[in-house]
Amino acid sequence: MASEAEKTFQRFAVLGDSSSSGAEINNKNFSKLCQDCGITDGKTVTSTDVDTVFNKVKAKDAGTITFQQFTEAMKELSQKRFKEKSPDQGLEDIYRLMEGKNPATTGGFYQAATAGAMDCLTDTSKYTSSHEEHLDDSGKGITGQNETTDNSGYGRGHKGAGTYDKKN
Repeated sequence: MASEAEKTFQRFAVLGDSSSSGAEINNKNFSKLCQDCGITDGKTVTSTDVDTVFNKVKAKDAGTITFQQFTEAMKELSQKRFKEKSPDQGLEDIYRLMEGKNPATTGGFYQAATAGAMDCLTDTSKYTSSHEEHLDDSGKGITGQNETTDNSGYGRGHKGAGTYDKKN
């Protein structure tokens, strides 16, 4: 039976990685877990501490850590976060922070926000008249617009192209 902490570990472990079994967690998701669960507080435990501990407990060539190594990492972080407590008590407190937590992206917040933004950007009914001139009815650009800018000079708006070498 997986503990609450282990369930949280697994939810974060598979985040953004469909091939993950949830048995191991990468540094990015480990950091996110520490952030989302409030283990990182920016004072006693910073994101640098989290990275350092992750690299300390992982196997030399590994990019991920197991739940066993995760427990080691949490013991270490708990000593920073809850200085006055024993490692075991500190670990329990950290696990309490983790209970029932989900990665903050669930709940569709990011997806909804991005979808909404894209809808605004691609909704041609909201375009102002200056944009409309360049679009046909489907919202696609009209080809064959006449380019009237004279780009033959030296730099922006410079008149007199081809006069550089002429002597007066």
